[in-house]
Amino acid sequence: MSTEPEPTEKTEPGTRGAAPEPEGPGGAPGEAADGGAASGGGGEAGVTGGPGDDADASARDSASESGDAGAGESADGASAGGGESGAAGEGVSDAPGGGEEPEADAGVDADGAGKAQLSEAEAELAAQRLERERIARRKAEKQQPVESGAKLSGKAADLLAAVRAVESGAKPVAAVFSEPEPPRRPAQEPVRPRPVSAQATGVGGAVGVAGSVGGPAPETVEAVQRVLAEGGAPTALAPQVAAALGEGADEELRADPWQLLRVTGVRPEQADGFARELLGAECAPDDERRGRAVTVWLLEQAALAGHTALEMPTLTAALAQRGVPDADAAVQSTITEAEALVFQDALDPAAPEPAEDDEEGAERPVRILVGLERYALAEESLADGLARLINSVPKEDGSAEDWQRAAASAEGSAGELIRAAAAGGLVLHTGGQASLTEPAALLTAARGLGLRAWAATHSPLGRDRFSALLQDDRQDGTAGSVPSDGTAPEQPRTRPVATVAGLLSGAEGPGRDGDGAFDLDLLVVLDAPQLDVETAALLVESMPDGARLVLGGDPAVLWSAGPGRVFADLLAARICPQVASRRPDPGPLGELVSGIGIGELNQVEAPGKEVVIVPVRDAGEAVHRTVQLVADSVPRALGVPAEETQVITPGHGGAAGTRALNAALKERLNPGPGRFGGFDPGDRVAYSPAPGRTLPGAVVGADADGLHLTCAGEPVVVPKERVEQSVRHGWALTAHQAVGCRWPAVVAVLPGDATQALSRPWVYTAFGRADRHLSVVQGAEQALPRAVAEIPAKPRTTRLPVLLRTQTPASG
Repeated sequence: MSTEPEPTEKTEPGTRGAAPEPEGPGGAPGEAADGGAASGGGGEAGVTGGPGDDADASARDSASESGDAGAGESADGASAGGGESGAAGEGVSDAPGGGEEPEADAGVDADGAGKAQLSEAEAELAAQRLERERIARRKAEKQQPVESGAKLSGKAADLLAAVRAVESGAKPVAAVFSEPEPPRRPAQEPVRPRPVSAQATGVGGAVGVAGSVGGPAPETVEAVQRVLAEGGAPTALAPQVAAALGEGADEELRADPWQLLRVTGVRPEQADGFARELLGAECAPDDERRGRAVTVWLLEQAALAGHTALEMPTLTAALAQRGVPDADAAVQSTITEAEALVFQDALDPAAPEPAEDDEEGAERPVRILVGLERYALAEESLADGLARLINSVPKEDGSAEDWQRAAASAEGSAGELIRAAAAGGLVLHTGGQASLTEPAALLTAARGLGLRAWAATHSPLGRDRFSALLQDDRQDGTAGSVPSDGTAPEQPRTRPVATVAGLLSGAEGPGRDGDGAFDLDLLVVLDAPQLDVETAALLVESMPDGARLVLGGDPAVLWSAGPGRVFADLLAARICPQVASRRPDPGPLGELVSGIGIGELNQVEAPGKEVVIVPVRDAGEAVHRTVQLVADSVPRALGVPAEETQVITPGHGGAAGTRALNAALKERLNPGPGRFGGFDPGDRVAYSPAPGRTLPGAVVGADADGLHLTCAGEPVVVPKERVEQSVRHGWALTAHQAVGCRWPAVVAVLPGDATQALSRPWVYTAFGRADRHLSVVQGAEQALPRAVAEIPAKPRTTRLPVLLRTQTPASG
């Protein structure tokens, strides 16, 4: 492993130990822009700061991985160290830097000096004048409906800014629980879905750009606007409120103002202010309506953190922190009104039930859980569907001798996978990138036996890579290069591979039969750790009787953006055959990532510059060095163009988050005025058609219909009203956005201000996105090796293990 930032022009790509010539001030074009982005990237764009927003922003932006298309994407966090490079194990405190530290903002200092010269009397008079102006504006606002968020001030502006920031990914949802994630998609019934027309889908099967077939009625929105204006809330929230509450939303909101918490991004403090305006003296902290609304809001926050339910003590403690006087009564009221469900799960399933005549009155120890109905139904539906697959007899497609011959002709654990799939309806397969050759061998063998066999991946890039692997039919675990800028892949997509979203929507895959089930005999789902409980339930319920389901993936990567930990729960339950690949990922990158998976950050030999450590002192230098690597060093030394190099960083905020990095990279790689809502033709973008899903792409242009993109070779038109919420620049992504994809080169940026959210799964996922080259911009000192060694994935509370134990017997 090399610790030099990059070779000079005289250095050959395979040369080890050649130190670069760091660029001094004014050395590289666009350096000033880089520095500006670095120094200015830490703010929360467009957020005026509702109560508690600042703390939530720092926690979420350092931990965000959101899919961040709504309330955050979620939950990447990372830290990195500058003292010693954890990967290299060498000191970096005296290493050469790539740029000067950002200078202090002279304008701010001058302004502060001016304010200091005011006398106390003058300052008091100025404050009173501003307050009178604010009160006058508020009175004027209440005399007529507010037509635009641009005219808001005070509490209403704070509320609207917070909601818009959450929708655009600029500010996260409150970090109420351990690991906030992107917001949930609209509720889906966990039953076998009917076919969906491909015309109603976007790229990869995303349902519409707006996410729904039709919006609320205009008269409903207008009625809600009047109620919002009366309570001092921005009327721009009316469509969301109407969509959440349905017909009669205005009456329901007037009767229960705390229903405003149904809108993503609204916090209890802001809903309290809205309720005070509407209810006046009747508004009180112990209001039963407030207790129910806050309880539901906390359960939604728990879902954003990955939990499908909460233990009762955890929920009541969170309610007390939110100012609910009687937390137990609030939970009981929520359950009575059927807004949440309560469960009693045995702590020890092997313990016998107490006898009816037990004189001591002994009870079986249980834990009491509370959860939202949608996730409870999804988990129960998933457990039922898995039991159906396990207990059903697979169709006899091909004789036992044919399956045996196919297994015998496969190499190593690929043969084990073929034998397991031949005998059972549900099989789990684990392994890294090189192990993809094994499900490819299974798919090829099954289709050779006449089965209708398909594979499904998490992302279009993963789909195209697996298709290339099938076409190349190679055994070294590699595949043909797939462009990462959204352009069309080199080979036509004629392979039986789809994305999970496209398969469910009907836009991709074999389609559905007359009963609504997938028209197939074998389905291999790759990237299974990315399945949340609702998506997994839909997939399993769509499987026809007698079909085989193989769930495969790398258990060490980040878990799903949605609630649940389906793949991990299934592995722990041991209810079906499990095949672990024995094929290691090759080369220095494979060695490095494999070590991280077991908690070891090893120094690896990288004679071909496969791994390079770039030490930095601060966030400004991290941005400068990142731009230098992407635009100059990696293309020159390794021959990987900038459009095939992906930057991955822990979060969106901060001086070295995705916003700051994307601004600097755009200035260097595709400068322009951003005349299309901040975008220009040629910009790399990350498009989120649904919460928790990110599609890398590129801007083609814009017209009256909206912003035109190309994602995975397919044209996409994003209506202009959806651009702010669903499109952001994509030269830099978070690890959750990047999961399921790989690029020829990756620059992992580990700034020192993101150390609190760094974990082993984050490092494993970020480093594992690189095919040929990994540059680590290391500014986290010892936090990097400490996170790899000591910080595993944060636990999630789910009911699936208990449900699986009651539905299916454990497998040997």
